[in-house]
Amino acid sequence: MSHSLIIFPAIDLKEGHVVRLSEGDMDRATIYDANPAARARQFNEAGAQYLHVVDLDGAFAGHAMNATAVDAIVKAFPGKIQLGGGIRSMEAIEGWLSRGIHRVVIGTAALDNPELVKEAAKKYPHRIVVAVDARDGMVTTKGWAEQSEISVIDMAERFADAGVAALLYTDVGRDGLKKGCNSEATLALAKVSQMPVIASGGVRDIGDIELLARHTKEGIEGVICGRAIYDGSLDLKAALTIARQGGAKA
Repeated sequence: MSHSLIIFPAIDLKEGHVVRLSEGDMDRATIYDANPAARARQFNEAGAQYLHVVDLDGAFAGHAMNATAVDAIVKAFPGKIQLGGGIRSMEAIEGWLSRGIHRVVIGTAALDNPELVKEAAKKYPHRIVVAVDARDGMVTTKGWAEQSEISVIDMAERFADAGVAALLYTDVGRDGLKKGCNSEATLALAKVSQMPVIASGGVRDIGDIELLARHTKEGIEGVICGRAIYDGSLDLKAALTIARQGGAKA
């Protein structure tokens, strides 16, 4: 595992546009850009080598809804892209991997069909990420619309030996609100699961990056940054520098 924190700028797609939601609510979407590929190029020019793309419509529909935009992003961005949103079958997983997606993120299907994740992780080692979206320590599903009876720790334990690349942990109650990342819960999950964990939800500013970057040896692989970059409260170049320096200020 790399000991330098990976910064994943986020491109969330709704009807072909780049948006950010507040607390996962599709009715509370802010449109930031009508050209996702141009936004991906910008992130690459700032030095980003990784991207996190979400097909929001797909997450609700259960199948790809923004494939054209995703294909355009793949063409525009020379780095590694992980994609989530409505990926619920082996056919969908294989389809995206063959189209240039580096890693696929599986959320709802990981809860409803854990065997799919295990089979995919075996077939495609280090290319399957399990999304653990949680509210108050319990896993949410179906685009965060439903709460399950499964705790975050139980969910992680399900895939302990499956060979998944990472767990993507999102604190739904903070997502898109810039309240600060839930680093305590993220770190606790990394320690318990002994799998790399990507932090997501609520990143506010460079302080969140500094904090997470100090814990890469304890299993925090990366962090997804969305609204903070779009609103300007987090400078992507500065975040990438801090990540490389392991959380130390220049």
